[in-house]
Amino acid sequence: MNAQPTAAAAGTIDVGGDLTVNRLGFGAMRITGRGIWGDPPSHDQAIATLRRVVELGVNFIDTADSYGPSVSEELIAEALHPYPDDLVIATKGGLVRPGPNRWNPDGRPEHLREACEGSLRRLRLEQIPLYQFHRPDPAVPLAESMGAIAELKNELREAQKIVPVVSVQNRYNVADRRSQSMIDLCEQDQLVFLPWAPIQEMDKRVAVAVAAEQHHVTEFQVVLAWLLATSPQILPIPGTGSPAHAEENIGAASLELSPQEIRAISEGG
Repeated sequence: MNAQPTAAAAGTIDVGGDLTVNRLGFGAMRITGRGIWGDPPSHDQAIATLRRVVELGVNFIDTADSYGPSVSEELIAEALHPYPDDLVIATKGGLVRPGPNRWNPDGRPEHLREACEGSLRRLRLEQIPLYQFHRPDPAVPLAESMGAIAELKNELREAQKIVPVVSVQNRYNVADRRSQSMIDLCEQDQLVFLPWAPIQEMDKRVAVAVAAEQHHVTEFQVVLAWLLATSPQILPIPGTGSPAHAEENIGAASLELSPQEIRAISEGG
């Protein structure tokens, strides 16, 4: 891992059968302020981070209208529009932000329509390649929320009557494996699994530190390489507000762990 690898070293994955992206993406939550609220501490650094990840082959960026709120989407457009032809920007709706570190579900059809239209404006897109329902709202029947997204899709893509499910985004990392059965399902149905909090709780796996020392890399790179090796349907989206940290994360694309290392990390050795 002497030369700076690009995201292409992780291989590719198909999203929904009609989008192909490199299998190491970027999560744009951390380019906002503390508590995922307001502007970032350094506007210029956030812009530089977004441009750097694209320079290094990242062509899948995950964001949401609630990151900031609005700030993440606005920064993406400022930094990258007009977008490269192969860049896929995925965004989400369904959460509202009354303050820093506060996330309230809102699955009302009228809110989801407003959220989607706002994302289109902020991202300067005519249509959103991948739109995700951020979180079910216990106060609103799921069918109503998904029906609103179906209507939006019909209007944007003309006469589609069903919303194809092409991706799932759940918490998953070396210590939190509660979504393993969902990953198994994603493998069966060829769905993309987007793990959030992918590099948290590394300290709960001694094998991570051992592998990092063995390969002369960081523990962050080890856990990202472990995710890539865990399932071909996993598309990691590590986030950061630092160009240097982004380069480090993308460096994991070329790191190959041995079967023994993967097993030790998975089993907590």
